[in-house]
Amino acid sequence: MGWQKQGWLVCASFLGFLASVQSIRRDELFPFGPSARDQLLEAGNDQTHQLELSQPVLFYDGTFDSIFINSNGFVATAEPTSEATYLGKMPAKFGMIAALQGDLDTNDGVGKVYFREDSSPDVLRRAAEHINRAFPEDDEVDPTHAVVITWADVATHEPHTRGDGAPKKRNTFQLVLASLETASYAIVLYARDGIQFTSTPAGDTNAVMHAGFSKGLVRGFLLSRQGPYYRTTTDEEETVRALAEETNSGQRGVWVYEIGTSPYFTNVAPGEVTDLPTEAPAQASGGHEDADARRPVYTDGQVEYPPYQVEAEPIEVHPVQYQPHQPENPEVVVVDDTDINVDVFSYNLGTCANNRNKCSQFADCRDYSSGYCCHCRPGFYGNGIQCVAEGKPQRMNGKVHGKVFVGNSPSPVEFSSNDLHSYVVVNDGRSYVAISDIPYTVGPSLQPLTALGGVIGWAFALEQPGFRNGFSIIGGEFTRQAEVTFVPGNEKLTIRQEFKGIDEHDHLAVSTTLEGRVPEVPPGSTVQIDPYSEIYQYSNNLITSSSTRDYVVSLPDGSTDTRTYQWRQTITFQSCQHGEAMRDIKPTQMLSVDQVFAMYDANNELIRFAMSNKIGDVNGGEPVENPCFTGRHGCDTNAVCRPGEGTQFTCQCAAGFNGDGRTCYDIDECRENPQICGPNAICNNQPGTFRCECEDGYQFGGDGQTCVEVNRPVDPCEEGTHTCDIPERAQCSYTGGSSYICSCLPGFIGDGRVCEDIDECQPGRCHQDAVCINTQGSFTCQCRPGYYGDGFSCSSERTKTQCETHRDSLLGVTEFGPRGPRPPVGQYIPTCDENGAYNPMQCHDSTGHCWCVDRNGQEIPGTRSGPGSRPMCIENGGVPPPVGPRPRPDVDALPPGTHLLFAQSGRIEHVPLEGYDMKKDGAKAVLHLPEKVIIGVAYDCVEKMVYWTEITSPSISRANIQGGDPTAVIKSDLGSPEGIAIDHLGRTMFWTDSVKDRIEVASLDGSQRRVIVDTDLVNPRAIITDPANGNLYWADWNRDAPKIETSYMDGSNRRVLVKDDLGLPNGLTYDSQSSLLCWADAGTHKMECMNPGRGDRSKVLEGIQYPFGITSFGKNIYYTDWRRDAVVAVDRYAGRESDEFQPQKRTKLYGIATAYSQCPSGQNYCAVNNGGCTHLCLATPTGRSCKYAGY
Repeated sequence: MGWQKQGWLVCASFLGFLASVQSIRRDELFPFGPSARDQLLEAGNDQTHQLELSQPVLFYDGTFDSIFINSNGFVATAEPTSEATYLGKMPAKFGMIAALQGDLDTNDGVGKVYFREDSSPDVLRRAAEHINRAFPEDDEVDPTHAVVITWADVATHEPHTRGDGAPKKRNTFQLVLASLETASYAIVLYARDGIQFTSTPAGDTNAVMHAGFSKGLVRGFLLSRQGPYYRTTTDEEETVRALAEETNSGQRGVWVYEIGTSPYFTNVAPGEVTDLPTEAPAQASGGHEDADARRPVYTDGQVEYPPYQVEAEPIEVHPVQYQPHQPENPEVVVVDDTDINVDVFSYNLGTCANNRNKCSQFADCRDYSSGYCCHCRPGFYGNGIQCVAEGKPQRMNGKVHGKVFVGNSPSPVEFSSNDLHSYVVVNDGRSYVAISDIPYTVGPSLQPLTALGGVIGWAFALEQPGFRNGFSIIGGEFTRQAEVTFVPGNEKLTIRQEFKGIDEHDHLAVSTTLEGRVPEVPPGSTVQIDPYSEIYQYSNNLITSSSTRDYVVSLPDGSTDTRTYQWRQTITFQSCQHGEAMRDIKPTQMLSVDQVFAMYDANNELIRFAMSNKIGDVNGGEPVENPCFTGRHGCDTNAVCRPGEGTQFTCQCAAGFNGDGRTCYDIDECRENPQICGPNAICNNQPGTFRCECEDGYQFGGDGQTCVEVNRPVDPCEEGTHTCDIPERAQCSYTGGSSYICSCLPGFIGDGRVCEDIDECQPGRCHQDAVCINTQGSFTCQCRPGYYGDGFSCSSERTKTQCETHRDSLLGVTEFGPRGPRPPVGQYIPTCDENGAYNPMQCHDSTGHCWCVDRNGQEIPGTRSGPGSRPMCIENGGVPPPVGPRPRPDVDALPPGTHLLFAQSGRIEHVPLEGYDMKKDGAKAVLHLPEKVIIGVAYDCVEKMVYWTEITSPSISRANIQGGDPTAVIKSDLGSPEGIAIDHLGRTMFWTDSVKDRIEVASLDGSQRRVIVDTDLVNPRAIITDPANGNLYWADWNRDAPKIETSYMDGSNRRVLVKDDLGLPNGLTYDSQSSLLCWADAGTHKMECMNPGRGDRSKVLEGIQYPFGITSFGKNIYYTDWRRDAVVAVDRYAGRESDEFQPQKRTKLYGIATAYSQCPSGQNYCAVNNGGCTHLCLATPTGRSCKYAGY
């Protein structure tokens, strides 16, 4: 919804003007009470009722199937915490829609809270009138569902009865939540004389009542933070009284807000009609100023302003953030620097002509009489050697080493490559630090040491006018040494940190060493650190600071202990001496740190710190109210706040991002300019920037930009120039240089260059009533005619299978009579295949219903279809495979090039691609797995591995397509693994399980297994990854509610992409070049595509028969079809089928994947060094999550 004023009332009729002049009366509220069939909230104080909804409410970017109605004048999206946690302490930590929130009471029998769901035409019509009147420039909406909550005659809660006989003041107001499929609105109505009091008790004081919307806590990079908070009222009581006198909907006392939209949401949007006519029509064109357009939105406890137009009257600021601590008597402390050693990056003499590549790619080189200097370009900051975009969040990664003694312990705790991660929201100065694998013996005692990560807070502190943070002065290459002395025990700890600049992921790299002793903080204790200030002194290539800090230890027994330590640090760096940059730096600056948080997480062995950092005047300076300097603005985390006059400001997206400043989107430079990196190079997009890498066989030349060919030794095994026997009998193993080893495969004997088959059919190999048949590399046993069994055990009597026993027990016969079995009328009789196993699809002859069953004949939930339709049931593989030798599972090496891999019963076959055309005469089986039913197929382009799922003995396996034995990587706790996908950048695999109803992830070797989605799944099958963007997509072909969903690779930000006009969405594919997600549907018989970021859905082809798997390459989409037993090629641009391949073996085809000759271009945060994670690294669009195995 827009924010502009509307003048539509000028054109309204005379009666319309009069109707809107007066506040609404109580009888003009939506119907409520017993006559409206309302439910009644239980009387009392702080009462809550959970209301399950028949249609969800959208709030911010969430979808809620139930809401919590509270007597204190609000509705919550999660069960509210105790009123003591939010009364007078807004915003709340849970999602809250506050109609008029305060400490209210209905114990007196007069005040009541009514509520109901209502989809009656009259209520929906009235809701639509309010919404459409409030947003006259938007398309009209027609809600399909409403919830009506009325607080009638509620009084303030008084813990002690007044006893003076004075009548109580009472408030009456109403909240209507009106929803349609893609949006929800809040309509709040305040009756005339309905607001008789404006504040309620909160502890020992009174708190002004609140109206507005709070998202609650939002999970962040390291810990949760307060989400957006839109306030209708302020802390002034007159703004509460104005609720019944003003409007944003064109009718006095009625306020309308758009509070949630799908699939995308930016912020709460208020109604746009704030003008009201006066008593006479002649004065109707006048009105109040758009007060709502100036009302602040609070994010992280800070003020965010809606977009505005500059007016003569300045913006009103309502600060809610804790005010920074200012020292009473700040002083400059002189530090002895005789022991300082400067040993970091240094400029060399010369000119820009031969040193330009030493500057940052975002800097310009400038010559001076004595040498050259690098200067960051506008929009970037740093020292010229290291430059980062203004406003862009910054990350720091590194390792921690050293030895720390705790208390009086004689033995130190050793740190060996512990991960350190940090994140800074630069435009508000908030920094977060986490260090992993901290044992409980030292973890609690490190909590006072916020200084472990405090340097990144200084480096990217929020700058006050005329002052500069650390990175803008010295860049990212420096050495920091700190000495901490604890009082009174005189324990000392030395912290040494080497900052090594910006790495290939645009992260600041740091190495930390700890040496010394710290006083013990008992396990279970917490530490509180008060706001503090620290004075930094700047001189030539040296920065020093010192301070004394107090902290309070809260012990497990409830007692507290105030402690102190003294802090001294030096920062050494190399600046450019030729220019004027360092001469403009103020010799002293003060770092103010508040909102300090320290916590040791014993369960995960993590220590976390968070703090807000500002750099400014030593003497405090004049109070600065501009939101850019206080951090109280609504700019996107990837935006820079530009101050204007007074409290005015604008938000501007950082370099490398597009948007309006409040919402910023990464620019994909690689997609917009595919040739940006030049020939033989790969462009990897990263948030706000991109990086170029050379293709295999190339490296950067002397200029650091051009990729030149590398002379590499030839691999005879890969090139086919070896002298080993044919791949069916021997294996070639490359050993480096020009050397290789030939070895015979199992079942053959020889020197590897000549291999002969071993005849395994020796006497006694098989049962006495069986014959042994020698095969190349193996043998089989087969019972003689008249005998039954697996060849290792044969009998003249055939034992009935489970299916046959089940069937015959219902037929009431043990053998077929001359007229065959006669089933009872109306009875379901199972059907068995030729081997006696349950047919995967079972039907009831009388009702016409059909469903899928597992190998034990149990119905698979969600597969039952009505008369006239048939579900797509996977063959379950029949009876369990026999124990004993069987044909060897050969893997035949593939020739170079791009191929299609597809599953067909007990094998995986391939079809080479010539351009985009299937080279059918080159098709062959590459993997033989007799008696297995392979469902899903995926390909790892890095290690040339094919991965597959199979359901006979449920497992996930892999094999190298260049030759090698199959290896099972997941063998336990599987039900029916079906879809499988690979993140070739993060080195992980994802799969769906339609029996366990969940999605899991693991490292490619099967370790670090973790469940990421295990709710609201019925029949998940197809799954696909978008590694470069950190997204995951999957389809659930639940007969009752099929859908296609997406999430980040860690399972967060889950949402439904498509749920309408779906039947059996079996296959999914994602094309990174076009950013299209495509699917094939065996129910609607359509192939469709959409851009997940835009939601635009388009049809590719209609009339397809029974597609199962789908993959894409270039302009073509390839799918397997159960009806045609074929691989079908579709030209998605022409919208028609272009080719078909039918394998020689005509059975059902399952999963299909593209085996690329080269990996697709792209990069994510997990691609290098596992993203700095010790266990699982799971990519997201803007970062990554480090996860442990499990749930």
